[in-house]
Amino acid sequence: MIRADFNQQLNEIADEIIRLGSMVDEAIAQAMRALVERDSALALRVIRNDRHINELRYTLEEKSYRVLSIQQPVVARDLRRVVATIALSSNLERMADHAAGIAVLARRLNDEPELGPLADFARMGEQVRAMLQKALRAFSDTDAALARSIVEDDRLVNQLHAQVLRDLLLLMVQETGTIRRATFLVWVAHNLERIGDRTKNLGERIVYVITGELADFDVPRETSEELDELDPLGDIPL
Repeated sequence: MIRADFNQQLNEIADEIIRLGSMVDEAIAQAMRALVERDSALALRVIRNDRHINELRYTLEEKSYRVLSIQQPVVARDLRRVVATIALSSNLERMADHAAGIAVLARRLNDEPELGPLADFARMGEQVRAMLQKALRAFSDTDAALARSIVEDDRLVNQLHAQVLRDLLLLMVQETGTIRRATFLVWVAHNLERIGDRTKNLGERIVYVITGELADFDVPRETSEELDELDPLGDIPL
């Protein structure tokens, strides 16, 4: 196949990554709205729509593997673009799973008495969505500096996560009748924190596509040590 056709395939894959990212962004937004507004019908839509995101992810992977097998790109950046696409689509699909997990928790919480204001959760949701939107811009504009800046945004998510956990643990100690609801909210916070981490992964892969550098955004932080002590839940499947 001639070079023009190959470039067209790469551009189509890139467009599909942006489309997938936009779907994930919408899933996060709807899941958080379902939580804050106690909208169980909206939560159910998020859960059901997750299969469409899964289907697009696997379609993208299949296209990427086909390009690798048929085209056998010899230009290093072309090869990086195809390989990184697989990692990007995988991380985006997992972010959507976390959004669906939040929707599941929202439905459970909506069957319980309201626990209290969810301003910190709304702020975490806004922050991870801003990170995702930044990653998609960095990918579209091939902006390595913008991709690297995501690590600073993730620090705020980790700080909010630690604060939410402290507040919820204190609440459970002081008011044992809140333990079930507070535990659900701990899991919500965990899902949001994991979305932030996976967006950071996107930034690393985008830097790799642009520069060829295998960036590692993980640096020692007091917040991460604090979270290790406070969050015994692990990667909870919801």
